[in-house]
Amino acid sequence: MVAHRPPPGLREHVRRVAGFSERTEGAMFRRELPTASVTLILSLGEPIRIGSATGSGTFTSFLAGMHEIPVDTEHDGALSCVQVDLSPLGAYRLLGMPMSELADTVVAPDALPLPGPVWRDLGERMAALPGWPERFELLDHALGARFADGRAADPEVRWAWRRLARSHGAVPVGELAAEVGWSRRHFAARFRDQVGLPPKPAAQVLRFRRALSLLSGTGSISDAAAEAGYADHSHLVREFRRLAGAPPSALLGELLGQ
Repeated sequence: MVAHRPPPGLREHVRRVAGFSERTEGAMFRRELPTASVTLILSLGEPIRIGSATGSGTFTSFLAGMHEIPVDTEHDGALSCVQVDLSPLGAYRLLGMPMSELADTVVAPDALPLPGPVWRDLGERMAALPGWPERFELLDHALGARFADGRAADPEVRWAWRRLARSHGAVPVGELAAEVGWSRRHFAARFRDQVGLPPKPAAQVLRFRRALSLLSGTGSISDAAAEAGYADHSHLVREFRRLAGAPPSALLGELLGQ
């Protein structure tokens, strides 16, 4: 894995960029868990199989909107790609389309409103370059061009998303709506349009990621439930089954290779 730090003008929108090259003796399977990011995978040639409760397919490159369900990925033992983790509002600015249309969905870049020669066959063009620095330079150019022309989210939605993210999903939806001065219905509709998920499911994903981080630090389930804002141990277990498809103990064993 090769990490890349985007230029300052992109860092508000791009959370992480990394190049990956992986070779295994057989097929490699992973379960990708819900996260508060929109993920763009630009393959350098090898196909990736995607499966979830909302659909499946084989892609070379793809974009995954915000999910509140797990997504399974598999390749045949060889994969080279660039992964770009976008903030939801960064993805909204990049694509210029309702992010709700991408919720719980994986699509090929060709199906997205990314016109122009900068984006055409981007994965293939990266594969033809001699190394990661040149690939990252091409990516920065493509992202910078789109962000410069993109439409920003509403200031109210930007503020509400930052507040929700900083609290790990702990701020009630009604409180957020009141603080931006909108009706709860109008706030929920604008938030869903520009973030991807409605406020309550988005908060649940943020809380899940907080609990997962706490548990990964060897904390107890009850302690993680209390600190992350779940009602009790059972509430956390139910949410893990819904969002990750497994109870906390089984999920942590899988993530830690036990």
